[in-house]
Amino acid sequence: MTAAATEQTVLVDGVSLFMRRVGDGPVTVVLHGGPGAHHDYLLPQYDRLAADRELLYYDQRGGGRSPVARDVPVDWRAHVEDLRSLLVQLDRTPATLLGYSWGGLLALLYTVEHPGTVGRLALVCPAPATARDRGRFEATFAERSRAPAILRERESLHASDLRTRDPEAYRRRLFELSVAGYFHDPARVRDLTPFRLTGRTQQAVWDSLGDYDLRTALASVRVPAIVLAGRHDPIPLDATADTAARLAAECIVFESSGHCPHVEESDRFTEVLDAWLPSRA
Repeated sequence: MTAAATEQTVLVDGVSLFMRRVGDGPVTVVLHGGPGAHHDYLLPQYDRLAADRELLYYDQRGGGRSPVARDVPVDWRAHVEDLRSLLVQLDRTPATLLGYSWGGLLALLYTVEHPGTVGRLALVCPAPATARDRGRFEATFAERSRAPAILRERESLHASDLRTRDPEAYRRRLFELSVAGYFHDPARVRDLTPFRLTGRTQQAVWDSLGDYDLRTALASVRVPAIVLAGRHDPIPLDATADTAARLAAECIVFESSGHCPHVEESDRFTEVLDAWLPSRA
């Protein structure tokens, strides 16, 4: 039986970060996507991994329940240093990092900047390791978002009276249509917990990365790693496979998933990571 989750706020580098812990046993630090999002949209599926370990989630600065003033830096280096300080404060090095999407790229940036402080890396549909491949992802996602079926659904929604009749249901459906392009089966978007992005944080991170390319640096990372990829992810599969190869990591492809295997193939997602992450079993 999984222990009840606990929540707290921790002060890291002058910024208050919201943190949630669940489970008992070896600690895995979960890094959510975005940038500028929050951990909630990984739930409830990721919590299934807490049966034999402790999961430590936190909302990264400038998103979710870790807001910051507009003059506080939210670039990629600030995120990396927050993670370093948090791990030191909690005495959790070498750390097991489980990064999803942007969180996967954050895990890689952190590992390159602070070698020796990471024990294991699990990357789920990580954001591309190069700006070029990120551009390919953006083009693919934009094309999918313009698919006729999605456009028809948007038109139908706007023409309906749902906005006045049930504002919450309207917002939910608007969200679903905005992220449907991430899914192999767009109908499964209903099973994703809604999230919001803080635009300033998202833009600041990508601006600070510029024309980045981590490929050479990844070859120097020598920790046990595993990479999960969705066959139908708008992030190019060849880019994800290349990241795995440079880490000398196994790349496990989820054939019926897009960018959210924790939603579209929940059982296999749990099975694969449960077998690979440190546990008390």
